[in-house]
Amino acid sequence: MSGVESTHRRPSAPARLVRFGLRLLAAILLLYVALVAAATVFQRQLMYHPDPTLVAPNVPGLPIQQVRLTTADGEHLVAWYLPPAAGKPIILYFDGNGGVLSRQTDRWWAIVRAGAGFLAVGYRGYSGSTGHPTEAGLHEDARAAYAWVAARYPARDIVIQGHSLGSGVAVRLAAERPARALILESPFTSTVDVAERWAPLLPVRLFIRDRFMSRDWIGRVHCPVLVVHGDRDGVIDFTSGRQLFALANPPKTFVRMPGGGHDDLVGRGLYDHIWPFLGVAPEPGTIDAIPR
Repeated sequence: MSGVESTHRRPSAPARLVRFGLRLLAAILLLYVALVAAATVFQRQLMYHPDPTLVAPNVPGLPIQQVRLTTADGEHLVAWYLPPAAGKPIILYFDGNGGVLSRQTDRWWAIVRAGAGFLAVGYRGYSGSTGHPTEAGLHEDARAAYAWVAARYPARDIVIQGHSLGSGVAVRLAAERPARALILESPFTSTVDVAERWAPLLPVRLFIRDRFMSRDWIGRVHCPVLVVHGDRDGVIDFTSGRQLFALANPPKTFVRMPGGGHDDLVGRGLYDHIWPFLGVAPEPGTIDAIPR
């Protein structure tokens, strides 16, 4: 067969480059699809970081009570309660996505310093509460907590406060229930907006289920609003707090905490801004007794 010529030719360099590019593009596309699928499936594990451990109140000098609440959908919540002094407000507090009641000692002392009280709720799945966290579930938790407080105190004495994820819980509750004031610490406009900042290449608007649309609810709040945000917040951008504040009805106050991060505002004097906003003075004789 010595007279037969082969018709098989090795692809040219440009053709090989095109094939390589197509394979690389396919691999990138496959990786992107897998990333979107993982974000869709595990989104709640990314959003909520519950510690289910039940820890009894043990803050020396503070007679905090542990109370149990039952939600409309049958979950049993653990909450920490300390009644206020006569004539002082009670703060209904909602923490962030990794909140643990036993790790808020500085906050509880700051509240007691002014003679105020608090009810702090362990969301479902957190701090010994039953269930698993979802947006709908956390709103039910908030309603159960409000009902418990409202059965004991008038609305004019109830202050709703939320930190980080808890700001989304607090905004909607204040839109649904009367209160003396709404305090938002390191808030966002929505979890969709936060996710877009963290993952700008993912189509988060298409798959996020728990959206906490505070920007849609804040206009329905008709009590005084205080927004406090650190200008070096590395979790929820400072502009988010400004944007949410712009959407709120007056009367409203915005406090910029210079150098403040996401979780350090209590130590930077958060409550020194809260008490004048609420018209609350420190209790006589308590300042020197409270740990700093």
